[in-house]
Amino acid sequence: MNKKVTSFLLISVLMGVVIVLSVFLSGSTAPGKEEKQHPLVAALTVSVPIPDHVKFCDHEISLERLDMRERFDREINGFTYLHSTTLLYIKRANRFFPVIEPILKQYGIPDDFKYLCVIESNLDTRALSPAKAAGLWQFMEPTAKSYGLEIRDGVDERYHIEKATEAACRYFRDAYNRYGSWENVAASYNAGTGRISSEMQRQQVESAFDLLLVQETSRYIFRIMAAKEIFSHPDKYGFILKKEDLYPPVPVDLVDVQTDITDLATFAQQYGLNYMQLKEYNVWLRDTQLTLPKNRNKIYQIAIPKKEYLYFKKDHIRVHDPAWVVD
Repeated sequence: MNKKVTSFLLISVLMGVVIVLSVFLSGSTAPGKEEKQHPLVAALTVSVPIPDHVKFCDHEISLERLDMRERFDREINGFTYLHSTTLLYIKRANRFFPVIEPILKQYGIPDDFKYLCVIESNLDTRALSPAKAAGLWQFMEPTAKSYGLEIRDGVDERYHIEKATEAACRYFRDAYNRYGSWENVAASYNAGTGRISSEMQRQQVESAFDLLLVQETSRYIFRIMAAKEIFSHPDKYGFILKKEDLYPPVPVDLVDVQTDITDLATFAQQYGLNYMQLKEYNVWLRDTQLTLPKNRNKIYQIAIPKKEYLYFKKDHIRVHDPAWVVD
C-alpha cells in the first residue's frame, strides 16, 4: 500500500476516534438547552484545495481569476462528495475507456475528451435524457444522423459505443476547424456551435471561459476538468479501490448479419446467451427483431460476449489505469 493511501487511512481512523471521543465527552445536554454540534465533528467535511492551474488538452488553464477558481471549486467538491456516483464512474471507466481512447487517438482528438463522455452520460450505455439525447455521447437525433449514425425502427446507433464515439470525433474535428480551441469545442458540444459562435460575436470574446451562458454550459468545461482531476488522483480525494472493484472489459466475437432476424431471443440462444445478455452488449438493437434496410446492402455486426467472461473472476480484470487502484 502506498504512502498516500496509508496516510489517508490513518487520518480516517483518527477522525473516527475524534468523533467517538467528542460525542462521549460532550455528554448529555441539560434540560432546556439547545444541543450544539461539536466543532471537531463539523470540521470533518473539508473543502478540497484548489490549485492555481489545471491542464485541459495540454493547455494550462489558470484558476487565479476569481470566477474561474470558484467554478472549478464547485465541481471538484461536487465530485469528491458524491461518493457512490464518482466511484461508479471510475468502475465503469475501466470497461469503456479502453474502447474510447484508441478512437479518440485515431481521429486526432485529445485524450481529455473521454471525460466529456463521463459528464454526458455517466458512462451509462443506456442513458437517455429528458430531451431524448441518447447513448454514451448523448447525441440528439438530427445531429446523430448528420454524422452518419443510423436511427430507425429497431436500430439506434447512438447506443453503439464504437460508432457513436467515431461520430463524436467527427463533430469535435469539425468544431475545432471552426474555433481552433478545444475548450470552445467542448462548450459547443453542450450548447451547439451556433449558440457558441453567436454569443462570442455578441459578447465580443474569443474563449468559452469568458462567455455568459446558461448555467449548464457555464459549468460544463469545469465539470470535465474536475472529472479529469479526480480520475487522475482518486486516492487524493478519498476514493480507494482495489483491482476487483473495477468493471472488467468483456471480450466479444462479432457476427455478421446480412438477413433479417425475426426473433432475437432465439438468435441469442444459438450462442448460449439469453435475450437480456445479448441486448446488454448490443444496446443499439432497439426491438425484439432486426430487420435489414430495404436496399439490403448493409451488414450489421452483433457482438457476442465470450461466455467465460460473463462470470466474475479476478483474473479477468485488467486495470486500465494504475492510478485507480491500491495494491
